[in-house]
Amino acid sequence: MHVISQKRIWEAKERYKETALALDAWYRIAKASTFESFAQLKAAFPSVDKVGDQYVFDVGGNKLRIIANVEFRQGKIFIRQVLTHAQYSKVKLQ
Repeated sequence: MHVISQKRIWEAKERYKETALALDAWYRIAKASTFESFAQLKAAFPSVDKVGDQYVFDVGGNKLRIIANVEFRQGKIFIRQVLTHAQYSKVKLQ
């Protein structure tokens, strides 16, 4: 998949150093994969949930959330936000 706004991953790695390895692993898997459906995405990332039209990935032992739009046909993942668990609890996704 083509990961767009990967800058948000790098910024999160700097801000939340304890999750840097988990963020790297997520990025490597996402970039190396081709997902054609939510089922395939879920097989690679068992903790992902679909919330409205966005996908929420739990990363780093439930410490961070990557909120993204996934365009399966285009082969793209658009990272919208990388949030801590506490920040995510305050966000309303639709």
